[in-house]
Amino acid sequence: MARGWELAGWLASALLLRWGVSLHGYSGMGVPPRYGDYEAQRHWMEVTVNLPPDQWYRNSSANDLSWWGLDYPPLSGYQSWLTGQYVRLREPAAVELEKSRGYESPSSKSLMRQTVLASDAAVFLPAAAAAAAAFGSGSSSARQRLPALAALLFNPAAILIDHGHFQYNCIGLGLALAGAAAAAAGREVLASLLFSLSLNHKQMGLYYAPAFFAFLLGRCLQRGTAVGKAGAVLRLGLAVAATFAVVWAPWLAGGAGATLGVLGRIFPTQRGLYEDYVANFWCASSRFIKWSRVLSQGGLVRLCGAATLAAAAPAMASQIARPTPRGFLLCLANSAMAFFLFSYQVHEKSILLPLLPLTLLLGREQPRLLRWLNAMAVFSMLPLLKKDGLGLATAAATAACHAAITLAGCNAEGGAEQARRPGGGAGSIGQLPDAMVRLASRLSLATCAALLAASAAVPPPPRLPFLYDALITFWAFLHFFALFVYTNWLQLGEFRRAAPVGNSKKRV
Repeated sequence: MARGWELAGWLASALLLRWGVSLHGYSGMGVPPRYGDYEAQRHWMEVTVNLPPDQWYRNSSANDLSWWGLDYPPLSGYQSWLTGQYVRLREPAAVELEKSRGYESPSSKSLMRQTVLASDAAVFLPAAAAAAAAFGSGSSSARQRLPALAALLFNPAAILIDHGHFQYNCIGLGLALAGAAAAAAGREVLASLLFSLSLNHKQMGLYYAPAFFAFLLGRCLQRGTAVGKAGAVLRLGLAVAATFAVVWAPWLAGGAGATLGVLGRIFPTQRGLYEDYVANFWCASSRFIKWSRVLSQGGLVRLCGAATLAAAAPAMASQIARPTPRGFLLCLANSAMAFFLFSYQVHEKSILLPLLPLTLLLGREQPRLLRWLNAMAVFSMLPLLKKDGLGLATAAATAACHAAITLAGCNAEGGAEQARRPGGGAGSIGQLPDAMVRLASRLSLATCAALLAASAAVPPPPRLPFLYDALITFWAFLHFFALFVYTNWLQLGEFRRAAPVGNSKKRV
């Protein structure tokens, strides 16, 4: 990757940026009665450290589910228990059962921020280093892998959501990234275990499920015999089943009712089509089609499911037929973007999922395009970040990421802009001309700046109070949809380049 002292410097700088962002505001800070995601995470700590696991998802006098009830999978509950123990050790009043609702203090904020920073350092940062090495293993020089690592470490959207807004996406994303690295390195059982843990930390891990399924199945089908193929699939199935059995043990022991109760909390289909203003198809098109009036809620769920699977299917098919590490990255991006654009109940923060594999891919192949994508991802979340009082932190984190990618590219042999793709060759298949990306990004970001200037200078009309939020998300949606078309084109190019499974070296 890079010399030890150099790697340590990058990791330390990434942690310093996270700490700087954590000094700013958070979701719902000083805004009763509901507060925000910070209060949700604090409340989950309160519940998990004071009640047994079989009561975490059950409504009771001690656990009012209408007040930020736990609605993430069990691994998030265990994480809340662990971090809650640390907070309780230092400030017991912050997680006192039934008496700490809406608890805020400078010291408890510091403790909560420390738990996110520690989670990032323990899970995501090592996973980023492993992924940059695994997917850059064909580079002619280890230092050519540095741009991808820098891009992962300094991803501004992820840093702002976890260390500003306040969440623990670094755990779920880190586990998925580690799983992807294991899969690329040929350690399929470990990959299945790690991805299962990611899925059990946050249900949005489903965004990656089609890609993991397709790539690992494709690898299994490369075995030389039918017995070898069946055995490989069986091993992966057992790894997944065992992981879920261990994580879900307290609820499986309670019978089907307890398990279904947790699933009902994790997948609440009674919620709306999307949350607030999100840059996906349903929110963007709702200006023209009132989907909730056209279809029933059940019909919307079915439509979203069909559209998502249809959008992800081409990338899945390519990896089942001809799995490659680069194709796997593209499939992760295309699957996650299909979910973001077309699935049911999407949050603006969900852009972090397609952004992760794209960061790893474009960090080496097209860093200028990645800088543009990072800016648009942050821009799409501006209504949320502005509400959290993170304007200054947003500017600083975005600038730091831009500088990190540029500096890493300068340090890499040959420059990041001309970096060779993993596996050799003269360049990346389907890479956009640098001059075109430069011009398009300048026009795009100039429009973003004009929208922000207008929102600051010209109040929206009274009957359209959220006009600028709608324009921001619509403009971002156009970019994400165009990117989805482009990455599917890259997926097709990778499929054509890869040797058919039947012509590849058989694995026993």
